[in-house]
Amino acid sequence: MARLLLTLSSLVLLVAVAAYGVWTQDRPAGHYLSDLRIQVAVDEGVRSGRGNLLGVQPELFATDYQSLERLHRKLAAYLTQARDLGMLNARTVVVLPEHIGTLLWARGEKDELYQAPRLAEAHQWLGYSNPLLFARAWLGASSDDRAQDTRLRMKASSMASDYQQVFGGLAKEFGVTLVAGSIILPDPHLRDGTLVAGQGGLYNVSLVFGADGKPLGQPQRQLYPDFVQRRYVQASPDSPLQVLDTPAGRLGVLIGSDSWYPANYAQLDAQGCELIAVPAALNGKDVWQAPWRGNPDRHDGGPLGVKPGEVSEGEAWHRLSPARRASVSVFLRGQFWDQFSGGQSFASHDGQTHPSDDSRGARLINLWL
Repeated sequence: MARLLLTLSSLVLLVAVAAYGVWTQDRPAGHYLSDLRIQVAVDEGVRSGRGNLLGVQPELFATDYQSLERLHRKLAAYLTQARDLGMLNARTVVVLPEHIGTLLWARGEKDELYQAPRLAEAHQWLGYSNPLLFARAWLGASSDDRAQDTRLRMKASSMASDYQQVFGGLAKEFGVTLVAGSIILPDPHLRDGTLVAGQGGLYNVSLVFGADGKPLGQPQRQLYPDFVQRRYVQASPDSPLQVLDTPAGRLGVLIGSDSWYPANYAQLDAQGCELIAVPAALNGKDVWQAPWRGNPDRHDGGPLGVKPGEVSEGEAWHRLSPARRASVSVFLRGQFWDQFSGGQSFASHDGQTHPSDDSRGARLINLWL
């Protein structure tokens, strides 16, 4: 009798494990309607044949990441409308927002993840659907926020491949130089022209793609992650800031809060930088009007000239972005489960800052050179 019960229990367990395995592999993609419209928020300067910096502030949602086809469709629709407006040419540098690639951790998951009301529940579904990946990544995680480290590490290989496929593909499709926002990956680097994830700490990086779809330079690491991301993203204060040759001029990329620090601009100036792209992101629906929080975890003591709480978040970003350079700061906008992404994109040039509005919807921020 005992042997029979043991046999039956084993069969039940095997059936349950098999059913769970089948469930984890099931990835149906439901129908999804997305707003593909985009409006011009800033259009400054005069067409002179020298090219332009074009910031694309998308409005994205979790379901946009259910497949690469959906994400491509939305971003390509924005760029098609920019082209119809005459804002794309061989000397255009397109700038996308920070973390537009990081969200690729959600690609190809089960419907339950996208329909979850809260981000915490979406994270749970990610672990339930990928138990082996989660376990392996957990063993390799080492940062203070081990759970977040694990979630970003577990699909790093596919995220790196997806990032290059989507954004390198868009650069080639539209014949432009494209600053592909940013993505958080473990020890990201190029191997024979291909972005790959390593085994080390997590870094927030941006990659620039030329009109042939191939990377220009190396992945640019963020030097000073903000105080929230520092729990799992490594700072890289000694990483060099690259200046890349593009058809529009020599281009530098400052990710997020890296754009606050005068020493970074001095490093770019020393290399003859003419254009600056700032992929940025802020978490919070009304964060742009809230008091500026600064970056309290930065310990090198460099002065900023603005004290935390002295001005609003938006005013601080405008003050800390030197307007004498041609630059575009582009923020991620949208809603990801119960989390909102705020910030208002803007352009800076010839001593003036040109802000966009705070209305919902995607925006183009164009600066003729």
